[in-house]
Amino acid sequence: MSDPVRNASRLFRIAGIYGLIVLLPLYFTEPMIARYAPPALTHPEFYYGFIGAAATMQLVALTIASDPTRFLPLMPVAAIGKFGFAAAVGVLFATGRLRASDLPLPVIDLLLGIAFLATWLRLRRVAP
Repeated sequence: MSDPVRNASRLFRIAGIYGLIVLLPLYFTEPMIARYAPPALTHPEFYYGFIGAAATMQLVALTIASDPTRFLPLMPVAAIGKFGFAAAVGVLFATGRLRASDLPLPVIDLLLGIAFLATWLRLRRVAP
């Protein structure tokens, strides 16, 4: 495996594992959120649906990590997944609906999305 491919594999593996570590515990935190960040969730289907969809994107990242050259076309899709969360939170923050303390995780996603696109651009030039 060449260095760019190895680096891509490492990036997507780290991103996928990180995402699962962050997301999967959320399945068990609904009562805590209601207690420490009221009001309670009024539409739990959106909350749990978000977790499921986001966790699926982490599996996409892990799939890309398994063979970055083969799954090159999925890299922009993975980046869009990262940008979607960052953009939504950015708009919510800009309109006064979120606190600054809510920004670190979406900023991490924004940076990962940029890294995904940069990796895709780099690999497009070197992939057979």
